[in-house]
Order: sequence, then structure tokens, then C-alpha cells
Amino acid sequence: MTTPRLTKIDHPPATLRDMVQERMREAIIEGVFQPGERLVERPLCDQLGVSRTVIRETIRYLEAEGLVEILPGRGPIVASITRDEARQIYDIRRMLETAAAENCARNITSDRASSLHGALERLKQGFVDKTPGSIFRATSDFYSEIFEGAGHHVAWDVVQRLNGRISRLRMMTLTATERDRPGIEHIEAICSAIQSGDPSAARRAVERHLDDAASVAETLFDAEEGLGKAAHS
Repeated sequence: MTTPRLTKIDHPPATLRDMVQERMREAIIEGVFQPGERLVERPLCDQLGVSRTVIRETIRYLEAEGLVEILPGRGPIVASITRDEARQIYDIRRMLETAAAENCARNITSDRASSLHGALERLKQGFVDKTPGSIFRATSDFYSEIFEGAGHHVAWDVVQRLNGRISRLRMMTLTATERDRPGIEHIEAICSAIQSGDPSAARRAVERHLDDAASVAETLFDAEEGLGKAAHS
């Protein structure tokens, strides 16, 4: 008797917890909940129409991503990103993303080039629509294509664990106007270099993008600290 084969489930249905996590993650990344703001269970239950158990599980999950911090006597709050944490995140991104871009370019196929182009077009549409959630998802999809094309699955797991904090920094810098080159142009340059199969050009494009983003982040931290000093003067 032949054992029946099961077909792969490409897109498993999202659980309620998954949907709540995505909704709250996007709200934090988009600034609906500000750094330092308390996350109170009852209002969250009422707004999302879910139980306290789901909210508590979601908060624990977002704490593991570094988006939420639990303070004694105060409970969960939206975590802040410090200047030092931002620098460390950019250092990690530089190591992982340059290597992934090089290898993806080295192993580029017509199918991968097409997938990258599709992710880039969705990202560009997100900028046109000015919808942070779609920008966040399309950016994640774009980098997922690069890491998958490179065969760097373990590195992508590391990026995924940092994804919440990386995405918050991206939202700060991608849409910033005080930069040498618009963020989307950097992404287009990365895509073009990888599609052309030029590993060195792909590395340089990623490095230029991260140098620019890190510089913008430093400027934003400077401005934030200046406002804080002015408020206490």
C-alpha cells in the first residue's frame, strides 16, 4: 500500500496571536505607540477584541524582539532605541547584509532577479501610498529575497530576531529628507547591482546605503537630545 503524499502548505493561516502580534508590532514601528508609553492590557483588549491572555503573550513576544520593555512597578512600555543600540544594529546589518548581497549577486538567477524586482516595486508603491505598514512588509520581503538568494538562512534568522528594532530604525531613516540620497534610491541601487551579478557592486551599494542611514540616525539622535536639553533648560 502506497503511503499518500501530502502537499506542502505554502501559506499557513495566521493564528489570532500572529495577527495581534503583527498589528501591535506595526503600531509600535509606525509610532502609534510612542517610546516610553505604557501598554495597558484592558484598553488593548477592547481595541483589538481579544483576551488578556493573547495580549500578555503578544507583549512577551514583542519584549523578546526588543520592542517592549517590562519595568518593575510600571509594567510593559514601548522600548526606546539608544544611540549605542542603533550603532550596534548598523554594525550587525553591515556584516550580514553585505555578505548576503555579495552571495546573492554571485548566485543570481532570472527567477530571483524577477522576485527582487517585484519586491522593489511593492516597496516603491508603499512610498507612493505613504503607508508605513506596507513599506515595512515590502522592505522585509526585499531583504528576505536577498538572504534566500545568498543561501544565508541562519543569518536571516538573526535578522528576523532583530527585525523589530531594525524596522524602527528603517522607518526613522528611509523617509527622512535630510540625507544625501533618498532611501529608495539606495534600495534600487542594491537591486540593480545584485541583478547584474556583480558581487563587488552589490557590497558597495549596501555599504553606501548603511553609511547614509547611520549618518541620518546620528542626526536624528542629535536633534532628539537637543530637544530634551531644551525642555529641561
